[in-house]
Amino acid sequence: MRRVRLALALSFAWCLVSAANAQTYTPGHVNSDDFANLAESFLTTYCIDCHGESYPEGDLSLAGLAPIDEVNASTWTSVWAQVALKEMPPQDAEEPGVIERLQFSDAIVGELTRVLRDKGGFHAHLDPDKGNFVDHDLLFGPLPAGIELEPTSSPARIWRVTPQEHITRLNELINTEARFDPKKPGLRTHGDVVPTNHGGELKLYFGTDRIIQWQGGTVAYATSVKSVPAILSSARHHGLENYPDFYTVNSAEATQILGIAGDILRYMADGPLSIAEPYQITDDPKSIADKMKGDLRGLPTSLVYSTKIVRPLTPVHDLMREEVVTEKTLRAAVDYLFEALTFRPPSETESNDYLAIVNQAIDKLGKQDGAVLGLSAIFLDRDALFRPELAENGEPDKHGRVMLQDWELGMAINHALRYIRPDADLRAAIVEGRMRTRADVKREVERMLADESIRKPRVLRFFREYFDYDLGGYICKDTPALADTGANNKGQAHYRAMFDATASTDRLIELILSADTDVLKQLLTTDKVVATKADNIYFGTKRSREAVAASMAAEKNANALAAKEAAAEIEAWRKANPGKEPPTPRKFKNPRVTNHSVAAADLTGPQIYARVSRRSFGRGSMTPERVLATVPKGERLGILTHPSWLVSHSDAMDNHAIRRGRWIQERLLGGGIPDVPITVDAMLPDEPGNTLRERMRVTQEDYCWTCHKKMDPLGLPFEMYNHAGLHRLTELNKPVDTSGEIIDSGDPSLDGKVTDAIDMIRKLADSERAEQVFVRHAFRFWMGRNETLHDGPVLQEAHRAYQESGGSMNALLVSLLTSDAFLFRK
Repeated sequence: MRRVRLALALSFAWCLVSAANAQTYTPGHVNSDDFANLAESFLTTYCIDCHGESYPEGDLSLAGLAPIDEVNASTWTSVWAQVALKEMPPQDAEEPGVIERLQFSDAIVGELTRVLRDKGGFHAHLDPDKGNFVDHDLLFGPLPAGIELEPTSSPARIWRVTPQEHITRLNELINTEARFDPKKPGLRTHGDVVPTNHGGELKLYFGTDRIIQWQGGTVAYATSVKSVPAILSSARHHGLENYPDFYTVNSAEATQILGIAGDILRYMADGPLSIAEPYQITDDPKSIADKMKGDLRGLPTSLVYSTKIVRPLTPVHDLMREEVVTEKTLRAAVDYLFEALTFRPPSETESNDYLAIVNQAIDKLGKQDGAVLGLSAIFLDRDALFRPELAENGEPDKHGRVMLQDWELGMAINHALRYIRPDADLRAAIVEGRMRTRADVKREVERMLADESIRKPRVLRFFREYFDYDLGGYICKDTPALADTGANNKGQAHYRAMFDATASTDRLIELILSADTDVLKQLLTTDKVVATKADNIYFGTKRSREAVAASMAAEKNANALAAKEAAAEIEAWRKANPGKEPPTPRKFKNPRVTNHSVAAADLTGPQIYARVSRRSFGRGSMTPERVLATVPKGERLGILTHPSWLVSHSDAMDNHAIRRGRWIQERLLGGGIPDVPITVDAMLPDEPGNTLRERMRVTQEDYCWTCHKKMDPLGLPFEMYNHAGLHRLTELNKPVDTSGEIIDSGDPSLDGKVTDAIDMIRKLADSERAEQVFVRHAFRFWMGRNETLHDGPVLQEAHRAYQESGGSMNALLVSLLTSDAFLFRK
């Protein structure tokens, strides 16, 4: 009987293939009524031989697998991943046709989505980490006969603003940032993102531009200043973060936003008087010395504010100064605040509704408290927290697509580059009806990209999320393990160095973007680094035991010689000054502390600014505290060898070769990695006497190696650096093995052995495939979704624009932001 069922299934499969060859298939269009027959046919033909009832491979039996439900959804998800990534069937078995594989994987996704819709939903295929599940060769190569694409678009949606964008919006209400200075192009400028503080926290600070004196040091200052943290939640560990499907605003966040709104409105009205006593506002701190007695460190009363008004004076300020509330000043405050928070003017209905809310609050609570409470409601307006792309206006084309227009289109363009309101030119174009065509979009995008004074923090955010170099300060290091690397493990020194390194890498990327030539290749192969003094250690080489001993011996000999010379100097001084006590020689007053563990790099070069400012926003200042230097030759090459990237891809006590290899596999080769099965204990053995490579032998077991061969040989070449990012030649006093291999990359010219990370990076930097994968990630970031086969023409055109422009990021952006995927909603 089983043979009869198998024969029938094979016959049905042959009919499917024949039908697929005779008819066209539109990817993603699967009839759920056919799923049972399609699934049984595919599994019987290609899977049951290995995953049958008796001794199934990987202990996974697919015999009799029930239709999709919430119980077996994880099994079906695994089947989908294996089929989509061409892991199943194995290469030595009969392979399904392209259309057959597409139909089956699409059908699984469709059925999982349908069945789990009211049971938590199915979202795995929407995650950016699963974007590479779409076949790279089908996206950038010719499609086989029988596949029919449809004009692309993106779903209608509302897109919650990011924590960085939200904080920057609020910062605009109470702080005045410096104008762009072309003589200091790296200096923090109006429109740049609010940077994190020295502890890596993203906060909004009140009145720091007026503080002229305080008690205590940096910690006391940071504690004294009024600040509020970023409220909107996000959960990014690695990779792209900002997809519309990821986040909403929960009730706890809404409550916190409402509380912060009151603080902001009062500061808009009264400045430091809303957070300080009147005596704290003076240009002569000595005049209030009697009020600043005692230990006030860390208290708000330890601060002294200047009398100069530097915050923006807005209609909210005018309203609060007015003794009698008039409709004119009240409406002006409502309309100003609405546009400041939503980036568009209110409609007449919206203006009237909020005006009524504020009037009602004033009637009940009085002018001051009522105005604050009423205006606070605007902070919770939908468009203050979300950016709509609903395409409710406009006529659908024959494919059911509607092009964004006017404010929705203008806001989409603005959001693609900026965190603050549209500039005057873009706003005028929207209001005057000149934001309705592809040509309109191209005009505004090219104008903004060409204007350096228009800050574009979203572009830099893409590179942060693509490279993942900004996470090092958040990797909690084991203190003894950190000391073993040669880095400073005292207090917060290492973590501050990592946050500094993030700002330095930001600045290096900006320099490469300003040249706008071969951007990806330059980022991968640059020999430049923006460096602080601490980077002389981080870009240095960890010495071997023998080298450490030699360094200590050399210093001992040098000190002995110096002591002998000093004794001779003292004796000569005594002879010249009988009866007097000789001074201590200068060289012994402040003896130099040598880090014998590290041969420090000599990073020198012209001074350069990085985008940090004001003590409350970090340890940096308005002075150029960094240099543009050249990295040690033969030891570093590009961002992937900088400590900011290396530490971001490490753990508490060691390198993370698997994560580093996965980054190469996904971000440069376009490969996909299935999720680790819940039955697998993904832990390396605890063997302090063995190197990481030796401990990773467990990943070469048959069950693991299918996936790990895509990662481990790509990550192990980075063993030439330790987990603090220092270059090294030995590990546990053994020579470091930096060999690796590129396996089944999809480009045979890339496959093969590599000697170390630099050798591998050079190969990948010259690869057209790496360029294409880079374009795929740019598409995901700016479209807010994963690509589908229907996006193939958009991706090919974007890559063509990048290539023909000599590797211009601007050309790539213009292509993506004028594409159907960006402009049309469905």
